[in-house]
Amino acid sequence: MPALTTVLQKHQLQFFPVVKFDPLNDKLLAMDFTAANEQLSDELLADTALFSDYIKSAVDAAGARYGIGGYGEHRTIYSRSTHFNAKDEPRRLHLGTDIWGPAGTPVFAFQGGMVHSVAYNDHFGDYGATMILSHQLDTLSFYTLYGHISKKDIGSLWPGRYLMRGQEIAHFGVPDENGHWPPHLHFQIISDMGMREGDYPGVCKFSEKEKWMAACPDPDLILQMNKYL
Repeated sequence: MPALTTVLQKHQLQFFPVVKFDPLNDKLLAMDFTAANEQLSDELLADTALFSDYIKSAVDAAGARYGIGGYGEHRTIYSRSTHFNAKDEPRRLHLGTDIWGPAGTPVFAFQGGMVHSVAYNDHFGDYGATMILSHQLDTLSFYTLYGHISKKDIGSLWPGRYLMRGQEIAHFGVPDENGHWPPHLHFQIISDMGMREGDYPGVCKFSEKEKWMAACPDPDLILQMNKYL
């Protein structure tokens, strides 16, 4: 078992919820964005407003607080943007967990950490406003990425700023500032940022699945929400 996975499992009981969720009263809806979901037409994916309405309607119909899922999912939805194209093989495998909910939904620090970098990745289909935090547990360093957040959130952050456990650190962004996606949070664990700043692949080629998923373990190690699906 990779060292990072072991350390995160060891400390799970001390993590603060990344989003507000009451398992006694709130529900989650598992969302499927693979080819198996025949409702994902080209027309729907091409229109961010239609796509947003589809997600909101599905979550509301289920009586859920959030839609959630996506880690390791081979998705068709990335066909909506040339950002994920490549000559040999398009990027379609998702490396984070998406939490779908209303714009403005607060995001909290699961534990203390330093701001590693922020950026406004403003390509159609990209992260939009992005924050990356650095953490250390049991002398092991790692990172968490928060994509599709509000642009105003990254305006008050700078590298080296310390954020406390439980602190409200971001909010789900609106489509105009979140890369033109329905409002949601892309949450990802990263073992090593290398030389990257303000950005890190959240989607990879299927042929490179093992390498990238080893570098980005299951976000539910921190979120601990899948057990409520």
